[in-house]
Amino acid sequence: MSAAAETAAAVPGALPAGIPQPVLVRGTGLLGASIGIGLSAAGADVLLHDLSPAALAVAADIGAGRPMRIDDGGDAGPAPALVVVAAPPDVTAEVVVDSLRRWPGALVLDIASVKEAIAAGVRAAVDDGRLGPSDPDRHLGTHPMAGSERSGPVAARGTLFTQAPWVLCPTDTTLPAAVQAGRALALALRATPYRMDARAHDESVAMISHLPQIAASLVAARLQDTPDQALALAGNGLRDTTRIAASDPQLWVQILSGNAERIVPALHGLRDDLDRLIRTLEAPGAPGSRLDMARLIAEGNAGRARVPGKHGAPPQAFAVVTVIVDDTPGQIAAVLDEVGRTDVNVEDLRLEHASGHRAGMVEISVLPGRRDELVAALSAAGWKVV
Repeated sequence: MSAAAETAAAVPGALPAGIPQPVLVRGTGLLGASIGIGLSAAGADVLLHDLSPAALAVAADIGAGRPMRIDDGGDAGPAPALVVVAAPPDVTAEVVVDSLRRWPGALVLDIASVKEAIAAGVRAAVDDGRLGPSDPDRHLGTHPMAGSERSGPVAARGTLFTQAPWVLCPTDTTLPAAVQAGRALALALRATPYRMDARAHDESVAMISHLPQIAASLVAARLQDTPDQALALAGNGLRDTTRIAASDPQLWVQILSGNAERIVPALHGLRDDLDRLIRTLEAPGAPGSRLDMARLIAEGNAGRARVPGKHGAPPQAFAVVTVIVDDTPGQIAAVLDEVGRTDVNVEDLRLEHASGHRAGMVEISVLPGRRDELVAALSAAGWKVV
């Protein structure tokens, strides 16, 4: 099944219908705490649980909800009507099973980044007698496509999921109420719900999330022994390529292990391209070598051109206006204020610092038809336009 986006929008500050309360968030890392903050701000009654007392305390202190004790001797507090499992991927299935068993009247969602393995783990609990045949119907696998290089509740924020895709992966037997709860949760956090089956989801994230993480980490690993004088020349190209290489190694071990079956074919394709390039560069003067290099780069151009534009719209080429600014407070705001006076919409914005100078280059992307107008206005206002 291909992804299908929901078009409904959440009312700011309101809690959409379809979220049973109280909501228990099991796991108070970056995503779990961010969900708690967002739901609490929208007026939901949010309970929190985490095996780490420190993480739980921080999440409660920042307004993600109120702590709940869960143990075999009896739970403290009301039984949740909705459980959101935000545990690490390698234990998500077990926490889902425990939640389904512990609260027979609750709907259970998980937010792990892999879906097939978790669904299989929940079904296995029926086979070994831990769950009844219909218990998995109360479970819905979901995946909010949002995150940060930082981890833990200290990095959490209620706006983390704003405009991000939130994938829902129901099965043929998933209860409609569980699907509705997943959709309402996404809308409450201002995300955009999508529906996909678990296999299509895992194949998709292997290519658009997991492969880029691997590529960034492998490139960044080559920098460990690079001389400082070489790194001093680095610009935004290197920073952009390696930004996500700062991600949590423990989390990614779990993600890559859980989706290995889908990632390996993508890696084989990448290896084939690398082998092809290596063979070409080993004999750069051979007939056809330059053509093959050009084709490899052109294939990259073609793939990059397929990445959706802003708001998920079709890709669009923008014109870039580059403005030189001093590295002092208020300069970027002043440039944008001048752009606002021209009534030209900023489609994208990037900042690159000039090496060796206390200056920066603000790259303002605009519609091609408005470029000359913006250049003239900024130049007339005294800005240094490249």
